[in-house]
Amino acid sequence: MAVVVGYLPSKEGRAALAHGVDAAVRHGARLVVVSSREDTTDAVQADLEPHVGRLGERGLAYEVRHLPRSSDPADDLLGVADEVGATVIVIGLRRRSPVGKLILGSNAQRILLDATCPVLAVKGEDGP
Repeated sequence: MAVVVGYLPSKEGRAALAHGVDAAVRHGARLVVVSSREDTTDAVQADLEPHVGRLGERGLAYEVRHLPRSSDPADDLLGVADEVGATVIVIGLRRRSPVGKLILGSNAQRILLDATCPVLAVKGEDGP
């Protein structure tokens, strides 16, 4: 049993991580944190550092996967979720303009529609 979190160093990513940790603790599941942005590996690691210590303190089994950037981050996340037998995928959502929704494909929409397990979509906290 695993909880998979799609993570970026942003308020939405931190909200997804917080909800993913809660779900993993609640269900006694392993936490798998997935980042598939090659250009931010150092930023992701630095942003995760304070949280990783707390995961160990809570006795939570976890792993962090930095995947090389592919043409479709949704496929990366869905692939990991299938591989580990995820019971839930947690993703952060950000607000986009109507034009942004039209021009850009939505990874969140693909994950919501194509996942073989439930998906928890959370908003980022207000503030920094």
